[in-house]
Amino acid sequence: MVTTFRDVLDKRLQDPEFKAEWDALHQEASVIQALTEARISAGLTQRELAKKSGIAQSDISKIESGRANPTLSTMNRLAAAMGKELRIEVV
Repeated sequence: MVTTFRDVLDKRLQDPEFKAEWDALHQEASVIQALTEARISAGLTQRELAKKSGIAQSDISKIESGRANPTLSTMNRLAAAMGKELRIEVV
């Protein structure tokens, strides 16, 4: 069985301290989740996405783990490498 991001997140959200931080960083976390899920949905490993996008695998790892703040240009390159389009909605 493959463990998904959502499986891990649901387990972590049971910790009240983690949940408080998660809620505070919801927007950033949503972007990270969308990127990770798009990569997995495309059937790509971080290494394969790195080859297709020209962005180092270590940088993709940092983005997916929330340890980096990518530029819009970087996000567009990642989306394009997955055959996706980056859309930003202002609510």
